[in-house]
Amino acid sequence: MWEVQQLIASSWGAGGANGHLTVVDPADDTPVSRAPVATGAEIAAAVKAARQAAPQWAAAPVAQRAEALRRAADAVETAADELATAQTAEMGRPIGAARGGVEAGVSTLRQYAELGTVHRGRALSGEPDAIDLMAVQPRGVVAVITPWNDPVAVSCGLLGAALVTGNVVVHKPSERTPACGFLLARLLDEHLPPGVLSLLTGDGEVGAGLAAQDVDLVAHVGSTTTGRKIAAACVPTSAKALLENGGSDPLIVDADVDPVWAAEQAALGAFANAGQLCVAVERIYVHRAVASRFLTALVERADAMRPGPGRDPLTELGPLVDRRQRDHVDGQVRAATADGATALTGGVVPPGPGAFYPATVLTNCVDAMAVMREETFGPVAPVMVVESFDEALSRAATSPYGLAGTVLTGSMANAQRAWRELPVGTVKVNAVFGGAPGGAAHPRRGSGHGFGYGPELLDEMTVTKVVHINAPGGPDRSW
Repeated sequence: MWEVQQLIASSWGAGGANGHLTVVDPADDTPVSRAPVATGAEIAAAVKAARQAAPQWAAAPVAQRAEALRRAADAVETAADELATAQTAEMGRPIGAARGGVEAGVSTLRQYAELGTVHRGRALSGEPDAIDLMAVQPRGVVAVITPWNDPVAVSCGLLGAALVTGNVVVHKPSERTPACGFLLARLLDEHLPPGVLSLLTGDGEVGAGLAAQDVDLVAHVGSTTTGRKIAAACVPTSAKALLENGGSDPLIVDADVDPVWAAEQAALGAFANAGQLCVAVERIYVHRAVASRFLTALVERADAMRPGPGRDPLTELGPLVDRRQRDHVDGQVRAATADGATALTGGVVPPGPGAFYPATVLTNCVDAMAVMREETFGPVAPVMVVESFDEALSRAATSPYGLAGTVLTGSMANAQRAWRELPVGTVKVNAVFGGAPGGAAHPRRGSGHGFGYGPELLDEMTVTKVVHINAPGGPDRSW
């Protein structure tokens, strides 16, 4: 079992006066990690120490900061097996996908090490004998509050961008994956000056306490409810809130696509990581012309998925992160079937230990159901049959969220309409996942705001200052 420690004022081991949280393996309910719950005094001390360390790190040459990030990336790569094992043990992700998450985190650290050295302001055209420029500077103290569903990759992105731009960071990982946060912070801290990185652990109250501190930016990836609380907490301090929150991403299946291929895409989007992805497929609108064959193929794919503990390399569908999340998912499914939906497969909590839930396909769904309106975050594919692409597009656009959406179509006209009209940050055509590296989007509505990744994340982590330099007055106007 991992005994998690906090990092406060360059000292590992602080914590415990406020009690501890124990995380159990969602596959078999055995304890896997134990983390202290930070006290209010510890939260304040971490932010104070970060504030004291900020000027020196901000003044360090960007090449020095980038080199520290490269060394940290190498260390994370060397420790990839332990990080992946911790991720699987704490939240159940199949080990192969967990390793993929660590690899993505390593790549992201290296990406920001490179991007940081070329991140710049710009010169302005003004008076001939003056110098005018827009200079970028670090914001100062950045609070990073990260989720449990992809804990290494997401943390590496936010931490890497904040650190390479000269900010100091106080990191609070999810209480569901504290060992992942601890192991990652320990690796990064070895390559950073004292005080540049702090680590606090605990539940939502710790995150709320951190967001309310005198910090300059709070970067959060997680639920919409938590994101809105963080945004409210930032108002009194004027801290910037950078939020990527929940989603209820639609998938549209047009009449002119291969329904078996479309079902494979839908299964990938709905069931990967047991549906616990920010951009998981959460609701499906399929044209009646292909609906029957699509549903048959989707059910076959769901039934073929091999469930099991994430540590088994043959597992395709691991458990949900915990029983609380399983209860949430099962509650939405039960509510849907009570209101007329039909479970073509799945939809029943299996017996035995852990937090397993089967790949579930629902049909006869309507807009008012929670599975079509809210974020489910589980291996559930709710399907609505529609009469036209126009109807699908209209229904997909009606949502309190705006994170991403996918359209499967053979029509370029419909593809063009979809990316223009869907009120989401990311639109994918004919692929539920993928895209060129470096892309960055603004989520909409309840899904948050601000660039959370890509080169533009460096802009979020910095402030821009306009500078006008003129020669001194006098007859010769000389320096």
